[in-house]
Amino acid sequence: MNAKTETGPGALDRLLLILAAAMIIGGIAAFYYFPQLPVLVRALIVLGATVAGIVTAMMTVPGKELWRFIVGSRIEVRKMVWPNRQETMQTTMAVLVFVLVMGVFFWVLDMFLLWVTRILTGQGG
Repeated sequence: MNAKTETGPGALDRLLLILAAAMIIGGIAAFYYFPQLPVLVRALIVLGATVAGIVTAMMTVPGKELWRFIVGSRIEVRKMVWPNRQETMQTTMAVLVFVLVMGVFFWVLDMFLLWVTRILTGQGG
């Protein structure tokens, strides 16, 4: 039997991710479990538990990969050429005019089909 038991980083990552989820859920549960505490204190508990959960999750391999993806995405966003104000306004106006034209077209088509349906069913003419 050549079965591999997973006790390496994969198992540790799963444990850390479960712990991170438990921290976040525990913070939310504490918010409702201690209604006698001021709302600000309960909100800080939720915030602290969320931060602790995120920090714990970021220690895992998937968390590190997510961070690399976020950093890479920010680099790609900086490479983009964004439209200036004039291009944005022109594109917006073109879309609005097209939507207006299509709205009128479909309204006229609907009126025509209603007229045809009334004639075919003998309800008007």
